[in-house]
Amino acid sequence: MRHKALAATIAALALVVLAASPASAITDGSPDGEAHPYVGLMVAQDDAGNPMWRCSGTLISPTVYVTAGHCTFGADHVEIWFQSNLEPTPATYGYPFTGQVGGTPYTHPQYDDAAFYLYDLGVVVLDEPVQMATYGALPGLDQLDQFANKTKKDATFTAVGYGLQKSFPDATAYKNSALKTRMVSTPKLISINTGYTGDGSLILSNNANTGGTCSGDSGGPNFLGSSNVIAGVTSFGKNSTCAGTGGVYRIDRADDLAFIGSFLADQ
Repeated sequence: MRHKALAATIAALALVVLAASPASAITDGSPDGEAHPYVGLMVAQDDAGNPMWRCSGTLISPTVYVTAGHCTFGADHVEIWFQSNLEPTPATYGYPFTGQVGGTPYTHPQYDDAAFYLYDLGVVVLDEPVQMATYGALPGLDQLDQFANKTKKDATFTAVGYGLQKSFPDATAYKNSALKTRMVSTPKLISINTGYTGDGSLILSNNANTGGTCSGDSGGPNFLGSSNVIAGVTSFGKNSTCAGTGGVYRIDRADDLAFIGSFLADQ
């Protein structure tokens, strides 16, 4: 059971596709290129095929894509792109209507949109398999607890995602950098297993030295070190410019692994 936590005001990091609202994604990062081809850009759609918001996520098998619960909740269908760069004309790739593959979204059974950060996990089951040489990997049960007893410098992560790269929400200085490009940063551990994070989240850095995550990165992976093991999915931020720190929903708890595993059972 999740401990009560995260009492401060926080915001989910999905990015509304068609609205001109200020937001950003991997901040102070660099283009990922083909380093993580199993990380894809998703667009959630309603039952009429209208795009609603975009997120990121990780393919962990030919047909199972892991993302955040607030990215799948309320969606009827999902379209996904695995190209590392949809620029300069995303519409050439079918964005935001037709991706490389479509799929059906599912949300953690205990997810509550009013407290999304407590069970912020979603899965998309693809309509057709996508074959890759390597996929993202799930963590072991309670694997991240090891970092509670180590110095913070021992805990490094690789955050990957799509979306805006910069955000200046002040009306007098409004400016966004919105390349639909897969980006990567290397945030550091700030806190885990505390009264604030509870047992279901961790807080990572988000600054010019390490880079970080923001809107449009929701559901994207935070890999353990330089591995393909997903420590957690990008979940929330604490301010509109996504500075300071970023929140990650851990997927190493028993309920999360069981939920994801239920979609892998027949593979």
